[in-house]
Amino acid sequence: MSKRIQDMKTPFERRREKLFGLLAAPFKRLSADQQFWIGFAALCLFTTLLIHNPIWRASSEQLYKEGEIARESIIAPADVYFVDIDESERLRLDARNAVKPIFRYESNKSDQAVQQFLSSWEKLQRHGNEAPNSKPSNSDSKAETHWSGAGGPDVGKTLASRPFSRNEIEAVQSALKESSEGYIFDDSDRQYFQNEVFVFDRAKPNQQSTVKMPESNWIPLSAAREKLKTRLASIKSLAQKEVEAFYTAAEILVEPSVSYDSVATDAARNTAAESIEPRAISLKRGQKIVDEGDIITQPMLSKIAAIRNYATSTRQFNRFAGVLILICGLFWVAWKFIQNRGVVPRLALSPRKTFALLGFVVLVQTALMAVFFRLADFTAIQNIKAPLNDPMIWAFAVPFATGSLLMTLLADRPTALFTGLMTALIAGFLAPRGLEFAVYAALASSVAVYGIGRYRSRQTVTIAGGLVGAASGILAIALISFSQQPIVLNTVLLAIACALASGVMTAAVTAVLLPICESTFGILTDVKLLELSNADLPVLGQLAMRAPGTNQHSHAVGQLSEEACRVVGGNGLLARIGALYHDIGKTAAPEHYVENQLSKNPHDRLKPTQSAKIIISHVTYGMKLGKEMGLPQRIIDFIPQHHGTRTLHYFLKKAQAEARDASEISENDFRYPGPKPQFKEAAIMMIADSCEAGARSLAEPTPENIRFIVTKIIDAILQDDQLDECDLTLRELTQIRESMIRSLVAIYHSRVDYPGYVPPNSGQYKFPAAEIDSEERGFKYVDPADIPVSPGGEIEDEAIDRSQEPSI
Repeated sequence: MSKRIQDMKTPFERRREKLFGLLAAPFKRLSADQQFWIGFAALCLFTTLLIHNPIWRASSEQLYKEGEIARESIIAPADVYFVDIDESERLRLDARNAVKPIFRYESNKSDQAVQQFLSSWEKLQRHGNEAPNSKPSNSDSKAETHWSGAGGPDVGKTLASRPFSRNEIEAVQSALKESSEGYIFDDSDRQYFQNEVFVFDRAKPNQQSTVKMPESNWIPLSAAREKLKTRLASIKSLAQKEVEAFYTAAEILVEPSVSYDSVATDAARNTAAESIEPRAISLKRGQKIVDEGDIITQPMLSKIAAIRNYATSTRQFNRFAGVLILICGLFWVAWKFIQNRGVVPRLALSPRKTFALLGFVVLVQTALMAVFFRLADFTAIQNIKAPLNDPMIWAFAVPFATGSLLMTLLADRPTALFTGLMTALIAGFLAPRGLEFAVYAALASSVAVYGIGRYRSRQTVTIAGGLVGAASGILAIALISFSQQPIVLNTVLLAIACALASGVMTAAVTAVLLPICESTFGILTDVKLLELSNADLPVLGQLAMRAPGTNQHSHAVGQLSEEACRVVGGNGLLARIGALYHDIGKTAAPEHYVENQLSKNPHDRLKPTQSAKIIISHVTYGMKLGKEMGLPQRIIDFIPQHHGTRTLHYFLKKAQAEARDASEISENDFRYPGPKPQFKEAAIMMIADSCEAGARSLAEPTPENIRFIVTKIIDAILQDDQLDECDLTLRELTQIRESMIRSLVAIYHSRVDYPGYVPPNSGQYKFPAAEIDSEERGFKYVDPADIPVSPGGEIEDEAIDRSQEPSI
C-alpha cells in the first residue's frame, strides 16, 4: 500500500517538495530563535514597503484639475518652501513667446539690383564694340563670352544678337527696380511671422519699428519675381525669347530685402527668459490650502504640488522609518498577545506558528488594501460627476474583513479579532480618511469574526461574505452621514453596491487563500477533518476490509474520545478523526490483534519477543503509512502517542519466565517508541483506546463492571506517568472518566427481557462462525478484575494463551 500511495504523488508535487527543501536548507543551520527574528524583521519590512515605498512611487500626476471640486481639506504638514519648477518653466516659456521675431531690412536692395544689371550690360556692350569687323558668327561668339550676368552663354548670345534701344533698356531697368522695391521676404521665413514683428534697418541700426500683420503687408520673393516677369512681358518691342533672356538675367537680382535674424531673436528671448525669477511657494505648518468643497484654482494647484513634492522628496525615508517603527510595534504587540495566549486550544497551533499565520494574513491583507485603495483613487480620477468622482465611496469596496475571516476559520476568535483590529489600524495609514476607515474596517472585521458559527462546510465562507457585505452597507451609509455628505439616492446606491462588492471579494479571496493556508501551515480546519473521515479514502477502505475488528474498534474509540473532548473543551472532531487513523498500521498483520481474531491466536506459536515486535510495529508502520499518504502531522501524532511509552507487560513477563535468566531480557524490546501524549486529544484517545478494549472484554458489561474497569485503566495510566507531558488536569481526568463510563454504559446496555419469549437452546441452534460479530471476538471475562490490564493501562488479550480458556 505504501508504494501505491507514493505513486499517487504527481511529478509536480515531488519537484515542489525538492524545491522547498533546497530553499529551506540555509535556514536549517540557524537556531529556532534566529529563524524567528529574521522572519519577524522580514515581515515588518515587507508590510512597511506595501504601505510606503520610498524608492518606487506612483506617477506625480495631479489628483485635481483646475475647476474641479476639492474632495477633502488639504493642510500643509510642515513649513514648506518649494520652487515650482513647472510653473517657473511655464512663465519662462511665456516670456520667450512674448518676444517678437526680429527681422533685418535693407532699403537699398533695388538700387543694388539695377546697378548690378547695368554693370553686366555695359561690359557686354563695351566688349561688343571693341571687336574687329568679322563675320557675324565670329563676332557673336566673341561677344557672348563676355556676359557676366546670370544665364551664361545662352543669355549672352540672345542679348548680343541685336542692338537694343535706349528706351528698351530703360524699360527693363524700370521693371527690375519696381520689382525689387519694398519689403520682400524669403518664402521660407513665413514660419517666423507673428501678428507683430520687430524690424531693424541695417542702414540705421539704432532704429527699430514694429510691423503689424507682416504677411499681408510684405511681398514674398516668389511674388516679386513673378511681378518682374509680368513687367518684362509688357514691353512690346521685345520678342518672347528676349523677354525670357532678360528675366533670366534679372531674376537672381531680385532678392529679399527683409530676413529673419535667428541669432538676435534667440538672444532676445533668452534674455527675457532669464529675467524671470523662479516661482517659489512658501507655506507655513498648519496652513489650510483648500477647504473641502472649494473650486480648485491654478494657485491652489501650485500649493498642492508643493505639498506633494514635500511628501515625495526629502522626507520619504523619514516617513518610511516612522512607518517601519510603527509596524514593528504592532507586530511586537501581536507576538506578545499570541505568546501570552499560549497554544491555540482548538487546533493546537504553537505560538510561533500562530504568529507566522497572523503575519502572512496581515501581509496579504495589507497588499489587498494597498491595491484596492489605488484602484479607488484611479476610478475616481476617471470620473467628473459626483458621486463617481469620490474615492471614499469607491474605497468601500476594499475587502477589509478578509484577514479576520481567515483567522476565524483557521485559528480562534480572539486571535481573529486582534488581527482585524491590527489590519484596521494599517488601513488608517492607507485610506484617504484614516480615522473613519480604521473604524469602518474594525467593525467589518468584527462582523466577520462573530457573525458565523463553526467552520463545518465550504458554504460558511459564502455566508460570512454575505454578512460582511450587508453590515458594510450599513456602515457605509453611517460613514457618509458622519462626513456630512448629502444623502442622495445615487450616493447611497453606489455606497451599498461597493459595500456588497466588498463582501463578495472577502468571500472570494478567503476561499482562495483558505486551502493555501491549510496546506502551508498544516492547519486542520473542521472541513479538512471532515474530508479525512470519508470512508472511500484508500487507507480507510483497506482497514475496513483487512481488519474489520480494528475498524469497528477505531469508530468506537472515536465516539468515546469525541464525547470526552466535549466535556473538557477539547477538539472532539480532531479526536474522532484521529481515532479513525490511529491503528492503520494494523493492516500489515491484522490477524495478530485480538479484535480481528475469530478462533486461534497466532501469538501462541510465537516467541514473546517476536510477538512484541509485531505488535509494536503497527505504530512505526502506521506513521510511515500516514506520511506517505499525506496525512496532516496532527493526525499522524495520534498513532504513536495513543500508546505512549508503555510496555507490553504480559509479553515481557512471559519472556522473562521463559528465559533462563530474567536479566537477559531487555525491557526496551517490549516498550512502545512513544512519545507520551503531547496534547489533550491524544491523551483522551489513549484512555478511550484502553477503556473500549476493556469494556469489550467484559462478559457482563454492567455499569458497575464498566466503572471498575474504566477506573482501573485510568489509574494505571496515571501511575505510569503517561499523562505528564500533556495539559490535562485532575479535574478534567475525573470528567473524562465519567464521560467514558456514560458512553460505554450507553453502548453496552443490557437488553430488555420480553415476557413469554424463550430464546432457542444453544444445543438446538448454533450461529455460523462467519456471522459472529466482532464484539464477540477475543475473550470474555465475568470478573472485571481478571481482565489483563498492564501497569500502563493497556489490555493485552494477545498475550493470553487460547489453550487456557478463561472462566466464562
